[in-house]
Amino acid sequence: MRHILLIFVIILITSPSSAQVNPNSRYQSGYTKKNGTSVQPHYKTQTNKTNHDNYSTTSNKNTYTGKSGTKAKDYSPAATNYGQGKTIQSGPKGGQYYQNDKGKKVYVPKR
Repeated sequence: MRHILLIFVIILITSPSSAQVNPNSRYQSGYTKKNGTSVQPHYKTQTNKTNHDNYSTTSNKNTYTGKSGTKAKDYSPAATNYGQGKTIQSGPKGGQYYQNDKGKKVYVPKR
């Protein structure tokens, strides 16, 4: 019994940090944006109220591509560096963004 418990603890400790990734993902078909940019088909996590479990968030890894996330987690100290000097606005679904020089919305982690 001790051996089983010890093995379980070792597995738990050595598990990769990608375990925080949202287990619910969906396939996004490819499409063309209004500006003519082509977006390749890809998998993405289901939408929820946080970015802590998204493939693109720091310390998470996309299980389909193997790429590590680079975006700051919501409410983390790193999130306060996004949009410095800009007025941060909140969208109707809770997303936070600022408008860049071209008038486009740039979404940022929640502060």
